[in-house]
Amino acid sequence: MIVAGFGFRAGATKDSLKNAYDRLGGGADLLAVPQDKAGALCIRQLAAELDLKVLPIDSEVMQAIETPTQAARVIEKRGTGSVAEACALAAAGAEGRLMAQRHISEDRMATCALAIKDDAR
Repeated sequence: MIVAGFGFRAGATKDSLKNAYDRLGGGADLLAVPQDKAGALCIRQLAAELDLKVLPIDSEVMQAIETPTQAARVIEKRGTGSVAEACALAAAGAEGRLMAQRHISEDRMATCALAIKDDAR
C-alpha cells in the first residue's frame, strides 16, 4: 500500500495538491492529512478525482513521528519537521517507510510525501 501524505496552507487548491502529488509520480492507494484539514475542499476534490479515501491523522500522532525533513517553521506550528512526511508515515503504520521525501507544489501552497507499507508482512 502506498500512502500520499499532504501538508497544505489554507489557500491551497486541488491543483496545488495535485501538482505536489504528480511531482512524486502519483500511484497512491490512500491520502493522509492532518485531522484539522481532512474536511478541506481541496483534499476532498483531489480524493474524488483520484477515487481515494482520506485518512485524517491526529496531531499527537504526527508529532511523535521523526521525519527526515526538519523545517523550522513547520516544527514551530505543527510540532513535526514535515506534515506531509509525518502523515504519510503515520498512515503507513509501524511497518511503513518513506518512499519519497516531501515535494513542494509549484505555487508553494502544498507538500506531498509518499510512504509504503509492505502488506505482505
